[in-house]
Amino acid sequence: MKDSIDAQRRKLLMAAGGLTVAMLLPKSLRAADAKQIVVADPGGPYSGAYRKAFYDPFEKKTGIKVVNVSREAQPAAQFRAMVETKNYIWDVTTLTLSADVPVLEARGLLEPIGLKVSDFPGIMPDAVTPDWLGVDVYSTVLAYRTDKYGENGPKSWADFWDVKRFPGRRSLRRNPIDTLEEALLADGVPINKLYPLDLNRAFLSLDRIKEHIAVWWTSGAQSMQLIQSGEVDMIGLWNGRAQAAIDGGAPVKIVWNQGMYSIEGWGIPKGTPNAEAAKAFVRFCGDPKRQSDFTDTLAYGPTNLKAYEMIPPKRAALLPTSPNNLKGMILPSPEWWHRNRENAIERFNAWLLK
Repeated sequence: MKDSIDAQRRKLLMAAGGLTVAMLLPKSLRAADAKQIVVADPGGPYSGAYRKAFYDPFEKKTGIKVVNVSREAQPAAQFRAMVETKNYIWDVTTLTLSADVPVLEARGLLEPIGLKVSDFPGIMPDAVTPDWLGVDVYSTVLAYRTDKYGENGPKSWADFWDVKRFPGRRSLRRNPIDTLEEALLADGVPINKLYPLDLNRAFLSLDRIKEHIAVWWTSGAQSMQLIQSGEVDMIGLWNGRAQAAIDGGAPVKIVWNQGMYSIEGWGIPKGTPNAEAAKAFVRFCGDPKRQSDFTDTLAYGPTNLKAYEMIPPKRAALLPTSPNNLKGMILPSPEWWHRNRENAIERFNAWLLK
């Protein structure tokens, strides 16, 4: 009888392909299925793009089924809870280098993988740590409405701060990450001299622009809507959102100069029973051909730059890691943000209330 019930449960899980059903099953039953891993991604367009580029090809090559589920916007807390309770609801998830990886590494919560840059010819060195592999890059960029400024819009954060030369409604992210860097760049700090961030100087710079910020956005969807609708004339936002507005017909131009890029990639919660299959999946995703296959859906750049040999030039020009775009940008320091994140957030939130 028990074997019959177990078989029915496995069949139900395979058919559902989702987290809700998986969480209803006993942990021991989920762990016993060595032919399946659960992978958490941000959902939306990511799921389809990753399915095409990573999940289906991995299934075809290995016979290991990939069940993908949507994760929380900030997965670090959930990641930690799974490891500490040993209740693994997924085996792999996307983590952002600057925001998530240093914290999880410092607490010993990542499953050891033993990755090296030399394992992946062509990959950006910043995209590899021993226990995490970056697979895509998005950027925080300046974007503006061409029906407001034509082709002579702002070209830098100093221009964004210059309300006399470039009058108009502005928007920035309600978060110190990237916003502090933008303030320092606007104040004349060279992009290669940003760290350690001078917080006093950054907030003095923010003081000068604060009354001119019409909206402090809190989600990617909101930022896209603001520039797409024309509610604001210029904005700092993620390039994928700006590109979506452009693809939707909005007269918007992206400025890559002085952008801040972020790397997303795969980490494994330490101790997951499916660790070996999860490690194989992570390594599989470093392949340049695999990475090239998500770029026609997501306007994000591959971390393995050999992928550009397989990406049409017209599409490549829209991606953050295209050489012409990448050269004017910087990766926010994961080490600085790991040490100073809580203080920066507390100070930023207090500043907003002044």
